[in-house]
Amino acid sequence: MNAYTSASRWSRVLLAAAMVAAPTVGAAQSTAAGAKIGLQDAIGIALRQSVLVKQSENAVASSATGVSEAKNAFLPTLALNTSSARSVGRAGTSSIASSSSQSLNTGLSSSLTVFNGLRNVNDLKQARLDVTANTSELTRARQTAVYTVASNYLTLATAEGQLSVQKENLSAQEAQEKQIETQVKAGARSISDLYQQQATTASARASVVSAERDVELARIALIQTLQLDPRVSYDFVAPTVGDVSGTVPKYDLDSLLARAFASRTDLAAEQTRVEAALVGTKAAAATRLPTVSINTSYNASYNSAAAAALGSQLDQNRGGSVSLAVSLPIFDRGATSAAVQQARIQEDNARLALADQRQTVALDVRRAWLTLESTRQQLTVALAQKKAADLAVSTTQARYQVGTSTLLELTQARSSQLQANVAVVNARNALAFQDALLPYYTGELDPSKALLAS
Repeated sequence: MNAYTSASRWSRVLLAAAMVAAPTVGAAQSTAAGAKIGLQDAIGIALRQSVLVKQSENAVASSATGVSEAKNAFLPTLALNTSSARSVGRAGTSSIASSSSQSLNTGLSSSLTVFNGLRNVNDLKQARLDVTANTSELTRARQTAVYTVASNYLTLATAEGQLSVQKENLSAQEAQEKQIETQVKAGARSISDLYQQQATTASARASVVSAERDVELARIALIQTLQLDPRVSYDFVAPTVGDVSGTVPKYDLDSLLARAFASRTDLAAEQTRVEAALVGTKAAAATRLPTVSINTSYNASYNSAAAAALGSQLDQNRGGSVSLAVSLPIFDRGATSAAVQQARIQEDNARLALADQRQTVALDVRRAWLTLESTRQQLTVALAQKKAADLAVSTTQARYQVGTSTLLELTQARSSQLQANVAVVNARNALAFQDALLPYYTGELDPSKALLAS
């Protein structure tokens, strides 16, 4: 735990940014063209604009509606019933004369389910568990939105670092070309050396163009992630990654796995869905039990054939009733058995999904830990390679100036230096990224907690 709290300054900055829950800039529509968007600003936009987050929020709202519906099942029903009829028939024994009358029946009826095998109770439990599961998935969706933004910014930081390395290499190659050109004019160098250097300089320019394209692609990825207007240019400010070679702590894999199993909300969501499936099986089996309900009604009637007026008849012809109804299912053509079988299948599928998710969580953590340790070693090797390459370039260049080394050897030395510089940029950014976002894999990335801290 002490190793975990001693993370690098870059890690703390990125983690604090990653856990901001509320946006610090407006939505995509209010983000001005050319506006500077830092990491924290981008995370705020993503938490508002992410399609995955919005869909998860809708799922929570939908399941909350299901809870309200399940609660309403405990309430009595109330209905207003009205019917009207017109009757036509003979008047007495006459075969000629006929009469007609109009009748009106109106009243209120209500029904309250007293017992239905606890189906309504289990339906409510299952609905509440669905809300809990969807809320857990919403938390994970927010963490994923933060992770995606941070990944995009680290990609941008890496691309910009590589562009800087390529520009430095181009400047060195151009300076070398001018020096050789001067020496050729003075007759101290062969013209072939100038042609070879010109080709090397052209290759360096092409590498700069490619690196600039990579930077723009990283910015486009951010525009897509943040759901911004693609017609507008934005100034994405990538975080600066310093020397993290000695500041990233070592982590114990077993400890990381234990933290992930305790904190990953997607794993908690699958566990909750198993519980919901168990309750669903109970609800399906409830139809085997009797149903008890209380029914009440109060009615009044009117008939135009009677001499009394409408109001008098409705007052005289009124009454109510209260009844207790018990229904015991004897044969339902196998509907209950089929429903229980389907519920048990869903219960088994939920357990399988939980086991699969637990395996996924464990592999995610193991993969992240392995990548972190591998990147740590890569950075160590890259720094050693860079140190050796810098010495090789300075030595070979000095020898070339006095004529004891060839241009080919100098070109090869610069190529090795370029590769080493690129490797350092890649490894340094990758190590900082893996260390800073390790809480995403363990499920400890909590935006709302960071918002309170800010």
